[in-house]
Amino acid sequence: MNAPQREPSPGPPNEVDLSVSLGTLRLANPIIAAGGTFGYGIEFAGLVDLNRLGGLVVKGLSARPMDGGPGPRLCETASGIVNAVGLQNVGVRAFVADKLPLLRRYRTAVIANVFGRTMPEYVEVIRVLEEAEGLAAYELNISCPNVEAGGAEFSTEPSIAAAVVSAARKVACRPLWVKLAPSVGRIEVFAKAAEESGADALTVANTYPALCLDVHTRRPRLGSTTGGLSGPAIKPITVRLVYDVSRVVGIPVIGLGGIESPEDVMEYLLAGASAVQVGTAHFVDPTASEKLVKGLETLCDREMVFKISDLRRI
Repeated sequence: MNAPQREPSPGPPNEVDLSVSLGTLRLANPIIAAGGTFGYGIEFAGLVDLNRLGGLVVKGLSARPMDGGPGPRLCETASGIVNAVGLQNVGVRAFVADKLPLLRRYRTAVIANVFGRTMPEYVEVIRVLEEAEGLAAYELNISCPNVEAGGAEFSTEPSIAAAVVSAARKVACRPLWVKLAPSVGRIEVFAKAAEESGADALTVANTYPALCLDVHTRRPRLGSTTGGLSGPAIKPITVRLVYDVSRVVGIPVIGLGGIESPEDVMEYLLAGASAVQVGTAHFVDPTASEKLVKGLETLCDREMVFKISDLRRI
């Protein structure tokens, strides 16, 4: 027998309080567009009301422009995609000069994803951003599997991850998030190392190392051979990682992986996340994040959760 459906509240869904706190940073709602899937944010302004989002993470920024990986860069799988974009970006100085002034028009929290091939490069990027107005936080990318140097190299040992976070913390006055790799054995060890080195929040997690082969050509389907798997296939695994990490750290956790529906968002929040990032869904529907905000309001109203920060975790 099916369980009886709860009656919705008498008030409209917009009475639901979706606001969340990530340390000192307050977001209007827990929906954040993930880096690498939403451009620099401003490219989506004609399709999405950016002010409806809790926040957006811009493409990974390096000290100098990067061309990214060779094509093809995307490979569709049965329940997701494998990508090897390789952190193509205009460089931090061009971002500050050309992109950030346009983003200042919006009240949405803008988070800069910071990448470096070496530790000094991470520091250099943050120093440049520290001189700019309009950013809410930094997300330290120490987990990208799609670059030849840097990225996941800094997730091989907790001590190495801690050293990068510590170096960034010394120059960053804004909140510092750390984006962790999912395939590191016990992710809790890396989470604790990042927290103890000065992280203000943790993003769990980056894509999973993957390989797609073409049986006709007998060759890899990506120009870089391997890439990172994202999409619905990874969600149950990453929900488990969020659950594990949230129980060993005292800082907020941001869940990322396979979110397509309001129920997916709530599942991450129940597992211990304070907010979520939406990524691969944008390749199917560029307006996915904005639609999730409205859908989450409706779901909370139906489930009689009128203040999402009060949602009881499992």
